[in-house]
Amino acid sequence: MLFRLCVLLLISSFASAKDLSTRLGVGIKNNNSVDLPSIAAVYYPNADIGLTGSLGVDTQENSSKFAFNAGIRRILFKENNMNFYYGGQVGLLNVETDTGNGTSNKDSGFEMNVVFGAEFFFAGLDSLGFSFEGGVGLSSLDETRFRTVGDHPLKAGLIFYF
Repeated sequence: MLFRLCVLLLISSFASAKDLSTRLGVGIKNNNSVDLPSIAAVYYPNADIGLTGSLGVDTQENSSKFAFNAGIRRILFKENNMNFYYGGQVGLLNVETDTGNGTSNKDSGFEMNVVFGAEFFFAGLDSLGFSFEGGVGLSSLDETRFRTVGDHPLKAGLIFYF
C-alpha cells in the first residue's frame, strides 16, 4: 500500500510539473562576478534544455561596466511549479575604475560558472519564474580568481515567460 502511494505521488509530480517547452522568457539578472543588473532571456527549445543569455551596460563616466553572458541549463528534476536544473555559463566582462584624478583604469576578462539551481512559479502566476542558483565560478577580471556562487531570486533571475 505504501509503495503504491509513493508511486502515485511520484507520477503525479511529473504530470503537473512546469513545462517550458518552446517558451521564451525575458527578465532581469545580476549574477555576474561584477555587480551589474542585466536584461536576461531564457529559451527552452524542448522540455529539458534551456538556453540563457544576459546583457548589462552602465556607461557612467570613468566607472563604466559591461557584461555579456550565455549559458545552457538541463532540467534535472521537476516538482509542482518548480524545476531543478544544472548548467553553465560563459561571459565577457569589462570594468572601468575611476582612479580619482580624472583618469581611469580599464580591465577586461572572462567569466565561467557551473551552477545548480531551481526556478519556481507561484500558483496562479504560471508565467513568472523566480530562480536561485549555487555553484562555482572562475573570473579573470584584473586577476584570475575562483569563487563560489550563491544567488537569490533577485540576482539569479526574475523571468516572465511568453
